[in-house]
Amino acid sequence: MTKTTKSPRIAFIKARWHADVVDRAHEGFLAEAAKLIPGAVTDAFDVPGAFEMPLLAKKLAQTGRYDAVVAAALVVDGGIYRHDFVAAAVVNGLMQAGMETGVPCFSVSLTPHNYQETDLHTGFFREHFVKKGAEAANAVAQMIALEASLADVDQSAAA
Repeated sequence: MTKTTKSPRIAFIKARWHADVVDRAHEGFLAEAAKLIPGAVTDAFDVPGAFEMPLLAKKLAQTGRYDAVVAAALVVDGGIYRHDFVAAAVVNGLMQAGMETGVPCFSVSLTPHNYQETDLHTGFFREHFVKKGAEAANAVAQMIALEASLADVDQSAAA
């Protein structure tokens, strides 16, 4: 957390395809962020699918209100389109949004090879997304700390 009195603010974007799985990443993120980034405020945003996440991430980052943006989706092979192409476009778009705005954008977007909507697969990915959400909170905490240390370096250099 930064030395200023401002609490970190994080945007969390959730794709609605497979929402029962994706929402678990949000739960895992919130639980871990409460421990690692006390006082952080997390705003949740829903989008129809993974493909819409990079544009919203960029728009949210451009507002200047957020210290980080996290985007979660489960991109599966539906047999109609190339899910790996969609997943690559999403991750590349999130990276581009971060590079263009200077606000770190994180992906909790998974693309399993053989996902089937069975109790076994759904249960596995629901639990896995909790873990991935917690990992995202850890990454956000690290980047917030890094940003704070860079700000301290800038202030020392200016003095």
